[in-house]
Amino acid sequence: MPSVIREPFAAIQVGYLGPSGTYSEETALRLCEKTVCELKPYTTIDSVIRAVATGEITEGIVPIENSIEGSVNITLDVLAHDVELVIVSEFVLPIRHALLTKGGEKKIDCIISHPQPLAQCRNYIARHYPKARLEAVESTAKAAQLVAEGAPGLAAIGSLRAAEIHGLTMIDNDIQDCNNNRTRFILLKQKTSQAIEEQGQYKTSIVCKMNGERPGSLCELLLEFSRRDVNLSKIESRPARTSLGEYIFFFDIEGGIHEAHVRQAIQAVRERSLWLKNLGSYPCFVL
Repeated sequence: MPSVIREPFAAIQVGYLGPSGTYSEETALRLCEKTVCELKPYTTIDSVIRAVATGEITEGIVPIENSIEGSVNITLDVLAHDVELVIVSEFVLPIRHALLTKGGEKKIDCIISHPQPLAQCRNYIARHYPKARLEAVESTAKAAQLVAEGAPGLAAIGSLRAAEIHGLTMIDNDIQDCNNNRTRFILLKQKTSQAIEEQGQYKTSIVCKMNGERPGSLCELLLEFSRRDVNLSKIESRPARTSLGEYIFFFDIEGGIHEAHVRQAIQAVRERSLWLKNLGSYPCFVL
């Protein structure tokens, strides 16, 4: 795996959505293959982000988007409103879900998992277990733990690593509704001077609030990118938390802030916005 730019001799503590056996942990383990890291699990995504913001940990790995279910809203909202952090790397992890039971039991009354995997396997569940009750918990690893400790008739959707950790049996594999199921994870740090290598694939993420009372405001923002030949890989709106019908906009931009046309486009958008937050320029890796 490509190396991630870090300060030399830094003591790296990496937080992730735990417990052991989540896809977040799998991503963190891949990140730390060539670096001495101390991995620290947290029970929720926002607690990972806030731990980075307070300095409790050095870095945090959190999911931000899935190719089937779209954005992880809690990640977007906390980054926009509650903390001042930057994205320093992005990792795309192929997601392969398995159906896990204790002792290989196949009579399933309840399927437990994180809300995203439950949604990513919606069609599979409807075909094979239409009468099963669905229970959402904070992580796939927690689901595996509950099945291991629970009564008969429970199944978890999770990873093969979670099955191994909790002594479960995989009774079906690759149960996600789309074979190209992938999740984007981002590595977060406190705002410092970023080292940017001018080679490689970079992305820049920003979030802004514009004056939506004037017709054409969003079109004018988009034209600032178009005029400078800057491509957007994602546009998404989220509630602004100020009033019903008011929104903020997230933009993922192809290219880094070290590129003049990207930098000029962001400055032009800033001048047209009520406020703008630059979430960082970062390299993108496929695991």
